[in-house]
Amino acid sequence: MDILNQPLVLGLGFLVIGIGIGYITRQLIASRRRNSIELQIQKLHLDAKTKAQEIIDIAKKESTTLVSEAKKEAREKEVEFAENTRRITRREEQLDKKEETLEEGKQKLNTNVEKLQAFETRLKEKEEEQNVVLEKLSGMQKEDAKEELLTRMEKDYEQNLSERMHKLEHRANDTLEHKAKNLLAAVIQRVAMPTISEATTTNVAIPSEDIKGKIIGKEGRNIRALERAAGVEIVVDETPGSIMISGFDPVRRHVARAALEELILDGRIHPARIEETVEKAKNKIDKLMKDAAEQATFECGIFDVDPRLMQILGRLNFRTSYGQNVLKHSIEMAHVSGMLAAELGADVAVAKRGALLHDIGKAVDHEIQGTHVEIGRRILEKFGEEKAVIQAMQSHHEEYEYETLESVVVQIADHVSGGRPGARRDSLENYIKKLQDLEEIANREDGVEKSYAIQAGRELRVFVRPEAVNDLQARALAKRIAENIEKEMKYPGEIRVMVIRENRVLEFAK
Repeated sequence: MDILNQPLVLGLGFLVIGIGIGYITRQLIASRRRNSIELQIQKLHLDAKTKAQEIIDIAKKESTTLVSEAKKEAREKEVEFAENTRRITRREEQLDKKEETLEEGKQKLNTNVEKLQAFETRLKEKEEEQNVVLEKLSGMQKEDAKEELLTRMEKDYEQNLSERMHKLEHRANDTLEHKAKNLLAAVIQRVAMPTISEATTTNVAIPSEDIKGKIIGKEGRNIRALERAAGVEIVVDETPGSIMISGFDPVRRHVARAALEELILDGRIHPARIEETVEKAKNKIDKLMKDAAEQATFECGIFDVDPRLMQILGRLNFRTSYGQNVLKHSIEMAHVSGMLAAELGADVAVAKRGALLHDIGKAVDHEIQGTHVEIGRRILEKFGEEKAVIQAMQSHHEEYEYETLESVVVQIADHVSGGRPGARRDSLENYIKKLQDLEEIANREDGVEKSYAIQAGRELRVFVRPEAVNDLQARALAKRIAENIEKEMKYPGEIRVMVIRENRVLEFAK
């Protein structure tokens, strides 16, 4: 039993010894760690004291510097304050001296005023004494003598004054006339536009002579259809490489030219195709007129014009007045009016707008009764133009009184543009007027669809509605139109009146 217990006792003993050794070892390790941490803490404490001391030293240096700078700045402020004080003191002394000088001058002035008043009083007394003596010597009162003197002077110098006033009046008129001429000459020189006399014929180039036969058509059907649709005369002669379009209305000539060029390019030339092409050409010309109006307003610096009014304005590009293109004439007038208005102090915008629109009535005067001025007024009122613009344009032919300065400017600009050398030609205007009168005589008859004056006014073609006019009535209509022409117009030679009555049936195979 004892032998069995010995190893157990020994094991327990070793265990106790191991535990004791482990405890002692642990205590030693813990003691060493504790000493190491204390050392670290002491080191950190020393480092913190060192840094704190450095911060304190830096703060002391900075505070010393700031205090020095503050003291320096305070000394500078004290010096500046002292200098300002001395300057203010010197100024106060100078002001005191000036005040004393002014006071002395005031006293001297008062003394002189008193002396002058006394002298004036004595002078008046002397003058009254002299007047009394003169009245006694002349036997007349003062007012009577003054009136007598003025009467004698007026008689003596009346002739001289009259001649002087007459010379001054003539000199003023000559000066004003000279200035007006210079102003108008400068305006004409700056704005005068080239004038192209409008012709009544237009040539269309053709690629070959075979085209002439297609244009004439079988028994002349194609050329008659084109003449009827466009309202012009087509002249196909032996002139190589061209066909001539004759007509006094430039719109019709342009429509016919555009249609003819399109037909030549297409190659299909027959009556139905001709009428379709003419309608397209009319739409094309409408677009050209709108573009011309937009270009005119842009060139003149006029904006916010009603689009419907622009379309009417563009028609003036195909109207002439005594050979002068009306739209170009209106543009030229707008520039002239603008410069004249600027020189005379008028409203430049109103003057230019009134000048550009002054002949707007001519675009439709063949469709509406009345003078082109009255028609133009109604058009502008309808499209909401300002009253000042209407007043500016309505007096250019003196049909209305001059209500504003701008109306005078527009009237002067009209004379300048139309009266300058080479601007107009009277013969072409009279010729066009004759052709328009011929068409007007025919158009006022019942049953007439449309009429065209061709052959330079030697022939009048009248197209009637077949359902309204029969063959016998057509003969009577031609005779009646011819008699009206003889009564109302003067012309050399004779005029051929042709009444055309035609039935056309059109059907499509589908």
